[in-house]
Amino acid sequence: MTNTLTGILLAASAGLNAFIPLLGLALADRASTSIDLSRPYNVISSTAGIVILLFLLTIDLIVDKVPRLDHLNDLVSTALRPASGMFLVMAVTDGKGEIDEVVAMMTGLLVAGAVHAYKAISRIRMATQSTGAGNPLVSLVEDALSAMATLLALTLPWVGAAFLGIGGYSLAWFYRVVPNSFGGRGPTAAAPSASAGPSSDPSLNRDIEENSRA
Repeated sequence: MTNTLTGILLAASAGLNAFIPLLGLALADRASTSIDLSRPYNVISSTAGIVILLFLLTIDLIVDKVPRLDHLNDLVSTALRPASGMFLVMAVTDGKGEIDEVVAMMTGLLVAGAVHAYKAISRIRMATQSTGAGNPLVSLVEDALSAMATLLALTLPWVGAAFLGIGGYSLAWFYRVVPNSFGGRGPTAAAPSASAGPSSDPSLNRDIEENSRA
């Protein structure tokens, strides 16, 4: 079941960034003997495939760091990330006899889709609670987790399974903390009123007394 676990980890990574695990798998297929993609999945490890993935990844990394554009990127990726997860699980399990192709397809679709939905909803919640200044930092954390999950999936998948839980908890913590640290929209301070007690300014106290006599 090692190949299936690798696929699940790559799909989870794709839920954060559709192109990091695709590029990682493509490079592993080119440089490693442990990864050998069959047709048609090996199209991503062709020279043209790697160049295209590098181009798309660069655009994604930039756009996801810009407030408001990151939400548009998440909207577009609603189709891309689950599709990437589906492709990844099918690619690494093809011909291995571990799971059926349809099961592989649905597993990748659901895992990547669930992670993407959690990310997109959390980012929208962050935007409503803060000025959006923390979005670039959160995006960097998401990219780092995606890259680490990809690396572990391709080299040490059982370690990657443990990392998945730790990484998920850490990401949830960032989603809670960052809005408060970068311009969180907390309750505004109440304006002072006469019921709060006498003021330390004598002239202001005299004005209040004269107004009350009138």
